[in-house]
Amino acid sequence: MQFERLWDRAPFAVDYLPGKGADLVISFASIGHDPTRPPAPEFVATATGRGTEAHPRPALFISDASRSWANDLGFEAALLESFKAVQARQEVARIATLGLSMGAFSALVAAQVLPVDLVLAFGPQISVAPDLMPEETRWADWTAHIANWRWPTAPLPSRGQAWLFHGGVDDLPHALRFPQTKGTEQVIFPDLSHSDLVPHLKRRGALSGLVEAAFADDRRRLLRIAASAGGQRRAKLFPIPR
Repeated sequence: MQFERLWDRAPFAVDYLPGKGADLVISFASIGHDPTRPPAPEFVATATGRGTEAHPRPALFISDASRSWANDLGFEAALLESFKAVQARQEVARIATLGLSMGAFSALVAAQVLPVDLVLAFGPQISVAPDLMPEETRWADWTAHIANWRWPTAPLPSRGQAWLFHGGVDDLPHALRFPQTKGTEQVIFPDLSHSDLVPHLKRRGALSGLVEAAFADDRRRLLRIAASAGGQRRAKLFPIPR
C-alpha cells in the first residue's frame, strides 16, 4: 500500500493511507533523526492497526519540516484541508490523534482544530517556549527559530479522551505540570527516558495494545498493558494531597 500525498505546502506534508472502517488515525511526526530532511511518517503500523482486526485502518501522517511544535501558521490549513480530502473519500466517524514528543504536542493541538475523540500522546512537552521552560534545552536548536508562539503550552482537549504517556527519568518536569482534568489520564514509566519510551513499548509488544484498548474505551485493559510494561498512573505515583 502506497502513501498518497494530500498536502505538500512547506513546511507541512500530509500523506494518506486508505483503509476500512470509519475510524481515522492522524499521526504527527516528531523532529526525526536527520535535521537536513523533513521528518518521516511515524507510527505507521500502529496507526493502521497492523496485526489487529482493525487493519487496514485509514490514517493520515503529518510532517513539519520546520519543527514548529504546531506553531507555524500553516498547521491548521494542512490539517483541515487534508481531513476534508479524506472525508471526500470515505466516512469518518471517529478521529484519533497520535504522536511522540513534538508529534505528541501537535496531537494535542490538533484536538483544538478538529473534533478529535481520542488523543494518544507519548512524551508530550507541556511547553518548549524558552520563557516558560528555560530549563528545557534539549530542542533549543529548533525552538530558537520559532518566532510566533501561538501554542506556548500544550492544550488539553475539552471533549473525548486523552492519554498522556511519559518517561519518568527526564520528563517529570513536563508531566507534573500538566493539569489533571476530566477526560485526561497520565501514565508515567519511572525507569524510562523520553527517548526510550516508545522503543520500549514496541519491544514489549505493548504499543499496539495500548492504542487498540484506547479505541475500545477499555480503560482497565489499557492500564493493565501499561503496568505490564512498567507504567503507573500519575495519580498513584503522585497523589494530590488532601
